[in-house]
Amino acid sequence: MRCPLFLLLLLLFTAFRAPAAPPTRGPGDDDLTTEAALRRGKGPHWLNKLITSSPVLRQHHVGICLADATTGEQLYEFNSEQYFTPASTMKLFSLYAGLHLLTDSLPSLRYVVRHDSLLFWGTGDPTLLHGDVPSRRVFAFLQSRPEKLFYAPIPCVEAFGPGWSWDDYNYYFSPERGPLPIYGNTVRFYGKPNQRTLVLPRDFRAQVEPAPATLRSADHVRREALENRFYVLPFTKNWVDETPFRTSPGLLLKLLQDTLRRPVQPVAWASHLRPQDSVRTLRGLPVDSLYRRMLQVSDNFLAEQLLLLCSAQLGSDSLSTDRAIRAVRQRFLPDLPDAPRWVDGSGLSRLNLATPRTMVALLLKLHQEVPEPRLLSLLAAGGGHGTLRRVYRDPKGPWLWGKTGTLTNVHNLSGYLRTRKGRLLAFTFMNNNHVVETGEVRRDMERILTQVRERL
Repeated sequence: MRCPLFLLLLLLFTAFRAPAAPPTRGPGDDDLTTEAALRRGKGPHWLNKLITSSPVLRQHHVGICLADATTGEQLYEFNSEQYFTPASTMKLFSLYAGLHLLTDSLPSLRYVVRHDSLLFWGTGDPTLLHGDVPSRRVFAFLQSRPEKLFYAPIPCVEAFGPGWSWDDYNYYFSPERGPLPIYGNTVRFYGKPNQRTLVLPRDFRAQVEPAPATLRSADHVRREALENRFYVLPFTKNWVDETPFRTSPGLLLKLLQDTLRRPVQPVAWASHLRPQDSVRTLRGLPVDSLYRRMLQVSDNFLAEQLLLLCSAQLGSDSLSTDRAIRAVRQRFLPDLPDAPRWVDGSGLSRLNLATPRTMVALLLKLHQEVPEPRLLSLLAAGGGHGTLRRVYRDPKGPWLWGKTGTLTNVHNLSGYLRTRKGRLLAFTFMNNNHVVETGEVRRDMERILTQVRERL
C-alpha cells in the first residue's frame, strides 16, 4: 500500500506546484536576433552588419542585390528573391523595350496621301511642341503639306494606367496618355505677384480664373477633375507650374488648327484606310533624347508614351501598353530570375512588382547590350545631373549612375556604381513600407553604398 500512496502524493505535488519562471533574457540574446537577420544576406558579413544594424532600415522591407556588371558574378543578396513595389525603377524596363523595338529615331507620325488629301494618325510620340523635349518635325510637316489634312484617332489606351492614384490628375507628373500628344498634354503657368498669369498654350487662357476664397490648397494651380477649368491661387513670389489638361480628339483638332493656322478635319478610324493605300512614317527625334529625359528626371509621361511607340511598331490597329509589355517579356526577357508584374511604362502603378535580383538581371542585360558610355550617359549621375545631382557626390566626378523610384512609403535605386578598384557593379537597393522621411532612407542608402564603393 505504501507504493500507491507515494505515487498519489507525487502526482498531487506536481499538479499544484508553482509554474516555473520564464527564462530571463541575457545580454547575448539580441545578438541571436541579429544573427538570424544576418542569415538573410548572402555575401560579405560586414555588409550584412551595416544593413541589419541600421535603425532606419530595421522597420521596413529592404531588398538588395549586387553583381559584377562585367562578369555577372553575384556579390551580395539580401531579400533579393522577394517582391517589391519598384516605382519608377520600372522605367528601366521601358528603356529595354525601346532599345529592342525602336530604331535610332522616333516614329512620329503615320500617314497616307490620297490625291489632294493627307490622312494622318499618331504613334504615341510625345514630342510635338513638348516643353522639355521639343520637336517641330510634325508641325513643320503638316504646315507645309499642300494637301487637305484629315486626322484619324487610332484606338488607344485609357488616359490613366491601372493602379494609378486618381487624385494625381492635377500634377505635372501625371499627364494623360494619348496617341498624338501636343504640348506634353500640359498647360504651363508663369506667375508674378500682382500681375496676370501667363498661360501657355494661349488657347487655355479663357479657362483660367482666380481661385475662389473657399479653395484651400498649397498648389499654385488647381484644375477641375473632369474639365479644363483652372483656378490660380494667390502667391507672393514668382512661380512656374505645369498642370495636365483633359484630352479629347476634339481638343486636339482645335489645338492643331490654332497652331498650324490651317483646317484639320476628323475622319473615322474604321474607314480611313483602303487596300491600295501606302502607309508612310515620318521620323522624329533621336531616341536617346527621349530616353535621357525619361531616365534622368524620371518623366512618367515620356515613359508611358514610349511603350505606345513600341506598340506602334508591333501592330497598326491600335496603341496598346499591354501589347508592348507582352512582346518584350516573351521575346527578350523570358529568362529573368523572377517574372515581374509589369503593368505600365512609368512605375506610377502600385500593381507593378519586381524582385531585386530581377532588377539586377535587367541591368546586366543592358550592360551587355549597350555600350557602357552610352548607357551611363542616359542615367542620372550622382553629384552630376538628374534625380541624383545632390547625392553621391565626388569632386573627381560621378561614381554612381542610376534610376530612382519613389512613391509614398517607397524609395528605390537601381543602377551601376564604380568601386575604388575600378570595378563596375550593377546594384538594386529597394525600400518598401518605410514610415520615416524619404531623406532618412536616402542618407542611409548613400552611407551603405559608399562603403560598397570603398570595400568591394
